[in-house]
Amino acid sequence: MNAHATEEITSAVHAAVQAAVWAPSVHNTQPWSFVVDGEEIALRADSDRGLRTGDIMGRERLVSCGAALMNIRLVLRGLGHEARVRVLPDPDRPALLATVRLGESAEADEHTRTLCARIEHRRTHRAGFTETPVPDQLVDELVQQAAAEGARLTPVRSEAAVRALAALTEAAQEVQSQDRLFTLEVLRWARPPGSTRAEGVPAEAYPREPRRTRPHFAQRDYAHGHSWGGESDRSAATSTGLVAVLTTLSDSREDWITAGQALQRILLHADAHGVRAAFHTQPLEMFHLREFMRQELLSGEYPQMIMRLGFTPDEGRSVRRPIAEVLEERGTT
Repeated sequence: MNAHATEEITSAVHAAVQAAVWAPSVHNTQPWSFVVDGEEIALRADSDRGLRTGDIMGRERLVSCGAALMNIRLVLRGLGHEARVRVLPDPDRPALLATVRLGESAEADEHTRTLCARIEHRRTHRAGFTETPVPDQLVDELVQQAAAEGARLTPVRSEAAVRALAALTEAAQEVQSQDRLFTLEVLRWARPPGSTRAEGVPAEAYPREPRRTRPHFAQRDYAHGHSWGGESDRSAATSTGLVAVLTTLSDSREDWITAGQALQRILLHADAHGVRAAFHTQPLEMFHLREFMRQELLSGEYPQMIMRLGFTPDEGRSVRRPIAEVLEERGTT
């Protein structure tokens, strides 16, 4: 391999890892690390960044890492390389979630380039939306994005079902807010104003005085009694938006990674059309509520994410750790 080809591969691999860290993760825990060995990227789960109370099985951690894997795949394709992916390649190394190698040259299509351009722009929303509805055509496209990754996105059209999901979310939030371990875990990832930590949820990433949506979907209490939060005027942003649930047919570790990849593809496609997402994972962190959802609302499919989608003038803020903190390099091409 000549020097120019080697340099091109090295550049592509590093660009893919740089993009991976911009994936969404629960509480912005960024529960991943990467090992680069020549033209192979290994994606590993970082158990030290897991939620020992809210995510005992590691489901949300793997969904987060699946979103990072989606970014790797997109960027490699955007740079003209097929990504050869092996998910859970070694049963004896459970922290190794996937390996990605550069495959044959492949020209990126316009859609791939569009998604790549949104990776660092996408932000999680934590309030209401404007009254502008998400267009039906875009909703259909988001459903297709999920299906392309082997998951299902179900827009919740029934007002009764939306109310039920809102009630389950509020019930879970109320219970968790009274649980000391749950509360301490959330506070671990809450960043006070002026914090320089490159992880967790910034105080400016949610409203200081949140307005209730109709129906109301409870938000996490990252401020916990402090007067933290953004100053933006959200007086017009009280719509619930479009409620949707991401599901899989089974509930293995591979399914969780699949769900994460589908989730990120949905979010990037939505962001390219000016639509942002708010997440509500509280009822999914409680076995009986998640099982109730599965059996009574989702025809037996396993819920992996509850989200609201809509338009907002807010750009939002986010932070990420420096690449040096998550990347280990072992070889050269």
